[in-house]
Amino acid sequence: MKDIKITARRQKLELLTLLACIMIAELLNVYAIIAYDGKWSQLITSIGYVLAFGVLLYLSWSALRITWSILRKITKKSK
Repeated sequence: MKDIKITARRQKLELLTLLACIMIAELLNVYAIIAYDGKWSQLITSIGYVLAFGVLLYLSWSALRITWSILRKITKKSK
């Protein structure tokens, strides 16, 4: 079985992507608090939901990147 090597650069990029997704989720939470006149304590009490949504965003983004990569490989083979 072939070993898969993940470079430090790729690991750093994936970590930054995950952090960006979590930040987007947190910003959406702030927007919801402002738009619906919520309590600012919800920034802390809803951190579990924010993290779950951030991970969901990351998984969605990863699925799109994998799909794009597969489509590029298919089109390169057909040329």
